[in-house]
Amino acid sequence: SYNNHTGVPLSLARMPADAAFGVFEMGMNHAGELSALTRLVRPHVALITSVAAVHLEFFANVEAIADAKAEIFEGLENGGTAVIPFDNPHRDLLIGRARPHAETILTFGRGAGADVRLIDAVPVAGGTMMVVALGDVELSFTLGQRGDHWVSNALGIIAGVSALGGDLA
Repeated sequence: SYNNHTGVPLSLARMPADAAFGVFEMGMNHAGELSALTRLVRPHVALITSVAAVHLEFFANVEAIADAKAEIFEGLENGGTAVIPFDNPHRDLLIGRARPHAETILTFGRGAGADVRLIDAVPVAGGTMMVVALGDVELSFTLGQRGDHWVSNALGIIAGVSALGGDLA
């Protein structure tokens, strides 16, 4: 895995000097890990895909996991964007931790208040047909995977690409 204290620096060192952008996964199973990794990566966009009861052997509860995941916002570049799962029970904690570091906070999910909101997802042969609202724009596309976690990840990616001014088409 390249998402840890060894893999992230290795990925950074292997990144071509003329690269226009990079996408880095930063993982954690202890408090403080993302704080160190995000200061190396210095992201313009930091995305938390989910907060769930994983690695509970190292945390008192799921809220402590959310707090540790929110460390990723500490390394945001000036003008950076935090992307947060709207439907997660720890959304407000994540938003509160992002505010001091992010110029923009975007949310994604199924809820009516999400910035990137799923309108519909239908399983089809070979994937999932999705309709997504991003402000006044609706996107329709087929994701090459099935499953709610893939749908949620796609919503987060759309928020991140939008934050960077990327061509969503």
